[in-house]
Amino acid sequence: MTTQFPLNAWYAAAWDVEVKRALLPRTICGKKIVFYRTEAGEPVALADACWHRLVPLSRGHLRGDELVCPYHGLVFNPQGRCTFMPSQETINPSACVRAYPVVEKHRFLWIWPGDPALADPAKVPDMHWNRDPDWEGDGKLIHARCDYRLVIDNLMDLTHETFVHGTSIGNAAVAEAPFVTTHGDRTATVTRWMRDIEPPPFWRGQLGKPGNVDRWQIIRFEAPSTIVIDVGVAPAGTGAPEGDRSQGVNGMVLNTITPETDRTCHYFWAFARNYRRHDQALTTQLCEGVSSIFREDEAILEAQQQAIDENPGRIFYNLNIDSGSMWARRLIDRMIAAEQPVSQAAE
Repeated sequence: MTTQFPLNAWYAAAWDVEVKRALLPRTICGKKIVFYRTEAGEPVALADACWHRLVPLSRGHLRGDELVCPYHGLVFNPQGRCTFMPSQETINPSACVRAYPVVEKHRFLWIWPGDPALADPAKVPDMHWNRDPDWEGDGKLIHARCDYRLVIDNLMDLTHETFVHGTSIGNAAVAEAPFVTTHGDRTATVTRWMRDIEPPPFWRGQLGKPGNVDRWQIIRFEAPSTIVIDVGVAPAGTGAPEGDRSQGVNGMVLNTITPETDRTCHYFWAFARNYRRHDQALTTQLCEGVSSIFREDEAILEAQQQAIDENPGRIFYNLNIDSGSMWARRLIDRMIAAEQPVSQAAE
């Protein structure tokens, strides 16, 4: 059976600070996995089920760089190979658990749940703003009780800001402004400029200047589940639409969504800015403020998922504003189809 998510891709599994010298269980793309760090700090990801009786290894403990099963004491090294069995000297050569490719980059730990031979670290999604010294910010993890694609739909169409976030980042201009959607083999981009408008409360506070603004939202999707949104405002008529943002304020909303199951996901996000970079109080304030905004999205998406579950087979209707999310879903579907056996793809 086909799944709702491709496996041959890098997915964010955790913030780097979450993975320590302790066992962290997490479900990624329907696979139960346990994470930890070696004594040298290298991340490890193993299937969270002992070879012997399938007891979760995350209930065990670390002994040096190795993981000890809590049930019968089998020991597994970071490569998943069993190195000790109780009451016998000969170790069954088949005694191993799956070790997953992991890469630490952009403050995240990324995992490749598919074919390990295809796990090219160069294909980790670009979220460099999380580490770039010219940008400052922070983020959080949301465990959302919805299909990960609903989060992608939400981010690719920001007209909902007018209605869901009207007291913070939304106003009528978002829903009224024209936009342009483009796409490539693995990406889709939605570009919206709002010229000479009154700024919403959030951006008025960030700019700290009176008067109307030119506002931009450039949403870039990278299949299967990473979205970077270039956002900001500048005083109207100062050249931002032509490329000069020097009189404005600019932020990057970093989003990468990892399927947990068909109906739940791990939503990693961060907000990075290129102004007042060494103001920790502002970083904390923005992190909490964006978190409050995303809780509004979370409530909508979980209600949507519940309605979908209650109406199986219901077809979604699309509007012009859905062009970005439609392309995102097409690109995801192509990745999923490419992973199906030839005989199944032909049926």
